[in-house]
Amino acid sequence: MSTAAPALLTLVLPDGATREVAPGTLAREVVGTIGQRLLRDAIAVSVDGEVQDLMTPIRVGGAFTVITQKDPRALAVLRHSGAHILATAVRRLRPDAKIGFGPAIDDGFYYDFEVATPFTPEDLEAFDAEMRKVAAEAFPFVREEIDQVAGRARFADDPLKLERLAELGADEVISTYTDGPFVDLCRGPHVPDTSYLKHFKLLHTAGAYWRGDERRQMLQRIYATAFWKAEDLEAHLHRIEEAKRRDHRVVGKALDLFMFHPFAPGAAFWTERGTTMVNALNDYLRELQRDGYAEIKTPLLYNKGLWETSGHWGKYRENMFLVLDAETKEHDFSLKPMNCPSHYLMYLNKKHSYRELPLRYNTYDVLHRNEVSGALSGLTRVRQFQQDDCHIFLMESQIADEVKALTRFILSYYETFGLTARLKFATRPEQRVGDDAMWDRAEGALRAALEATGYAYELKPGDGAFYGPKIDFDVTDSIGRAWQLGTIQLDYAAPERFDLQYVGDDNHTHRPVVIHRAVSGSFERFMAILIEHFAGAFPVWLAPEQLRILPLSDDLAEVAQAVTKRFRDAGVRAHLDQAESLNYRIRQAEVAKVPYMAVIGKREAESAQLAIRVRGAGKKQEIVSVEAFLERITQEIATRALTPAGGES
Repeated sequence: MSTAAPALLTLVLPDGATREVAPGTLAREVVGTIGQRLLRDAIAVSVDGEVQDLMTPIRVGGAFTVITQKDPRALAVLRHSGAHILATAVRRLRPDAKIGFGPAIDDGFYYDFEVATPFTPEDLEAFDAEMRKVAAEAFPFVREEIDQVAGRARFADDPLKLERLAELGADEVISTYTDGPFVDLCRGPHVPDTSYLKHFKLLHTAGAYWRGDERRQMLQRIYATAFWKAEDLEAHLHRIEEAKRRDHRVVGKALDLFMFHPFAPGAAFWTERGTTMVNALNDYLRELQRDGYAEIKTPLLYNKGLWETSGHWGKYRENMFLVLDAETKEHDFSLKPMNCPSHYLMYLNKKHSYRELPLRYNTYDVLHRNEVSGALSGLTRVRQFQQDDCHIFLMESQIADEVKALTRFILSYYETFGLTARLKFATRPEQRVGDDAMWDRAEGALRAALEATGYAYELKPGDGAFYGPKIDFDVTDSIGRAWQLGTIQLDYAAPERFDLQYVGDDNHTHRPVVIHRAVSGSFERFMAILIEHFAGAFPVWLAPEQLRILPLSDDLAEVAQAVTKRFRDAGVRAHLDQAESLNYRIRQAEVAKVPYMAVIGKREAESAQLAIRVRGAGKKQEIVSVEAFLERITQEIATRALTPAGGES
């Protein structure tokens, strides 16, 4: 009895041409039919949106694109191969090392190893040299598909790999990749051979729990990066050094902005200077939201009933700080990890008409999330934080206009700090509340609203909030790093869960839609970004100290005090410094990155003038009248100028 041949797969090329291939055809064979030169340049292919290497069998039809070095997706393939080459080098020099995982990440790659003693800087140097040997040997990445029995035999000495192998389902393809002497359990994709890795750098090591579980063993993670071009690698390494110089933990301490203490892990203590900056950010947002927003404050502690209604108790409880009820002796209370449910309670306190909508509640309340101690990092990952949070209750017909206005609002806010942003549209995650019909409706409405803004955006499949799709704002700082900050989230689930209603123009009750909106994200993280973005040299309006007044001698103290009072009365954060020598005081002001210094000598005192030094302008001075400079600095503060006039850019 004959068996029918499997149906051919149809591949659609970018120019619309097609290829009919049998299931299991290698990708490189298809590329070869397009052109031999293209095959030489090919790094990988994309089949129906999924990247795979040239040696992986094709199992589905759809759009078929050849990925060369010019394609941004090629870099992740190179970096993944770099991780395997790193593991090859480590196993050559440290045969005792048990191997974990080695993925590509946004700015490079890493590989995890289980070893008896941590790696040293000298180890990294040796691994780097060995990697270059492996690359020079041009080992091909040989792919093989195996079954569970063969896999257990092949990785009998690697318990970490055996654990991963045991998790693979019966219908999953199990593949290994071999480069020279090294074999790894891996899905791919990889470059054709090890010689493709030319421009790379091992960066540092760090401890990492196996599978990210703090109850499991600690592994040694080696971080590295790789690029196609030497100049791109050099630029990246320069950014790393620049980032170290700007590290907010170092700069913030030097400028006396904040501190941490073991008695309050993950919670920042803001000094007077740091508090001044946080208040300046709050004041700016309050100014922008003076019209059309209602600022509210809600409690910090809630019974679990609220979180059960919202869905957080079931899906987010492990991230919440639970509080023991003194009467029931149960953890029936929690500090709030987010503001939304409490804002719904405020909305439910009154009846609402369609005439009130959109109704915008904004707040600056403190929140708490139970981050694991190992994840805490300065201001960028904390347990206590403050959000510029807003929840908007509106009719479905108002979504497009509101999203457009919010997008402009957020982008304009970032422009004040010289920050640019990319928009990303995040869709339903695997863990979510609500049925598919609700998600179809929410995603369709938010996508339509986003497209109506006219701004370009990228897609982030599966990265939405558990209650709805969202628009994320990824901000790029002065040294080219991306930070996810603002968000606009569309929520159809909460109005159903909390039975939110408004009376429409037909005198019937209707269900509003909720938009969750944050601009800075958390003030703690935003402050960290600003410290590093400006390297501590803040715009005048944001600087904790805007002007330092330096009299030349003690007999000018009375004049200097009067000038200081004149500026303070006008709202300028001016500080009088009469201690030590003038050169010492100037140096101290430079270290503190004060935007302006005003030196007062006898001549300036007699003529009501100031000798102004601008941050970043060296020893250059300009003689300006007190009133003229007062007008100048207050204008810069009022307009929130990015740099002091005549100073650093």
